[in-house]
Amino acid sequence: MAEAAAEQTVQEYINHHLSFLTFGKVDGHWGFAHTPEEAMEMGFWAVNVDTLGWSIFLGAAFLLFFRSVGKRATVDAPSGIQNFVEAVFEFVDARVSEGFNYKNDLIGPLCLTLFFWILLMNTMDLVPVDLITKGFEIFAAVVFGFEHAPFKIVPTTDPNITMGMSVFVFLLIIYYSIKNKGIGGFLSELAFHPFGKWMMPFNLIIEVPTLFAKPISLGLRLFGNLYAGELLFLLIASMLGYWQLPAHFVWAVFHILVIPLQAFVFMMLTIVYLNAAHDKPHH
Repeated sequence: MAEAAAEQTVQEYINHHLSFLTFGKVDGHWGFAHTPEEAMEMGFWAVNVDTLGWSIFLGAAFLLFFRSVGKRATVDAPSGIQNFVEAVFEFVDARVSEGFNYKNDLIGPLCLTLFFWILLMNTMDLVPVDLITKGFEIFAAVVFGFEHAPFKIVPTTDPNITMGMSVFVFLLIIYYSIKNKGIGGFLSELAFHPFGKWMMPFNLIIEVPTLFAKPISLGLRLFGNLYAGELLFLLIASMLGYWQLPAHFVWAVFHILVIPLQAFVFMMLTIVYLNAAHDKPHH
């Protein structure tokens, strides 16, 4: 890692590692962006191939792992892996039971998926910053002639990933709010609460931003915490030379607390928001 940093200035090193492997259309042609400027020109429909690919890979690994353990599960002599999976199930089930007061068979599997998927994506932040990225740079240079190709491996440091998950949860909030309260009940909550129908303008000023703040807070909180953690790892790798390994270890130990905590917070807020979406309108 120190050698990679020595070949570049600290700013160039950090900017490179904070860039995405972006695929899109620029100057009438489809391809990978070779500079941040090209990535910006690709616009909204550009795809960050690296973070999207890693998120799909980790999600598939999670599903296959749990499916494999479930198929081999036994009551007589459970393995250590089975005990681990059961502990995760019980932990998530307990949180759903405590925070969700209605019956909905979707909430448990949704929260389990969100918690473990985000946990896996966050854990990628513990991989040394140059370990996989440098290998991909060499591969891209040899195979595609793409010099210094960026390759991020932590999906939750990409706001497209975190906001994508939060928008999905937000759509579920809207769906269950309308399903359980009716369109009239849902709109009346926005217009008539908390001060009554005669204060509708003030109610809307409070309730509409509060509603849209839910997906923004979900996505940006997760992104901000993981982005800050990754940035500190990059600063350690680029500036501390031979001291980077002890410093990396110290920050990684602290970061181990952040990784599951952010997955837990995202899951718990999802439970709280969906529980509120199932509440019947108050009269």
